[in-house]
Amino acid sequence: MSWAERQRADLLQQTQSLTQTPPPVLLLHSLTDNEGDWSILPLLPYLSSLFGKNSSWLVFLEEETNVKVTKLLQALRKFDRRKEWFLGKPLHDEESTIIHHYAFAENPSIFKYPDFSAAWALSIPLLDRSGPNLYLTSFNFCCLHLPFFIVALYIWENGHGPRLTAVPELCTEPEHSPTAQHCATTLRRPAPLCGEPVKKEDIFVAVKTCKKFHSERVPVVKKTWEREASLLEYYSDHTDPSIPTIDLGVPNTERGHCGKTFAILERYISDAVPKTSWLLVVDDDTLISLPRLQMLLSCYNPSEPVCLGERYGYGLGQGGYSYITGGGGMVFSRAAVVRLLASDCKCYRDDAPDDMVLGMCLNALGLPVTHSSLFHQARPEDYSRDFLAHQVPISFHKHWNIDPVAVFNRWLKDESVSTRPHGLNKSTKEEL
Repeated sequence: MSWAERQRADLLQQTQSLTQTPPPVLLLHSLTDNEGDWSILPLLPYLSSLFGKNSSWLVFLEEETNVKVTKLLQALRKFDRRKEWFLGKPLHDEESTIIHHYAFAENPSIFKYPDFSAAWALSIPLLDRSGPNLYLTSFNFCCLHLPFFIVALYIWENGHGPRLTAVPELCTEPEHSPTAQHCATTLRRPAPLCGEPVKKEDIFVAVKTCKKFHSERVPVVKKTWEREASLLEYYSDHTDPSIPTIDLGVPNTERGHCGKTFAILERYISDAVPKTSWLLVVDDDTLISLPRLQMLLSCYNPSEPVCLGERYGYGLGQGGYSYITGGGGMVFSRAAVVRLLASDCKCYRDDAPDDMVLGMCLNALGLPVTHSSLFHQARPEDYSRDFLAHQVPISFHKHWNIDPVAVFNRWLKDESVSTRPHGLNKSTKEEL
């Protein structure tokens, strides 16, 4: 039974003692055939038509969110259900950030958006106004952290709609924390891992680089996480024996790296490299914890076509597709690489965006893109502190205006790699 199904069973069991009719508990990934349901906004018209006449509140949870239904109902009763309410635990940006398109650049902290892990709620009058009028033309580009912000931005509607109202009972404290006695929602204690961590010898690591970054970025990889890799190769447009790098015969491009990435996939299934179950493709400015990745991969079967990382989307709600953003690291099972290369999918140009082309390929093949919130396309500074506070991250990306070695040591280096970090658990593999 998946964590989402356990969550539904627990909620329904709690509601049996209520005098009112138990609320429906829905799993977003099973509601419609729309690929973009995970980004929330495409679902609002559907949910409005389904529950607009017979409900008072729409509450969104994540699988790790522990809910005390009685306390949640008490918290909601403080608000007039006949009015438009947008409720949650507020997050805010410390500085203007690319992942939120530099919105509110003059004072980014003034705009609040909900932490999905704490749960958040819409009153039905707000849903009924927002859902039927939804237009997605401005919201084509989404990652999991971006819906936090985009949902709030859409509901705010340039000042015509409500801002997020803080509800103290919506919390992200651990389930049994002494400070969580007032909380209607908390975070579940980590469950045991799915199995023993994947051996480092079963992960082949491909680092994309180019000549101009051999002396700037590659040394950072060598000072930080390279030592945890058993099998690793650097792929460049120039052969440098001192690193060493391998020239795949694909010229360096300033934008996308589709040609290089597909050449890496071809090399991975050839006899040129040792045969492993997993392939990790990263940029030369990706910072990553390989021991934590080994633990996460214990939850997946490499004989199945697994494509794992931070999920983004393009054209969601309009026949678009999901994809794994490259900067945070793209993980593929051998089975997935074999399926990809056996298809007719290929780069339309060497400088096409590799992650998006791969997303189009996976969508055409009907292969899922599996999200983990532990991979990050941006720097720690680009995320809310409260959002990162209840995570044990696997990766970050970009060296811009930071000391990357210091960032690695603070966020990704464990005192003992043999000790399983708190927070990596079976729930990390589940889809929203």
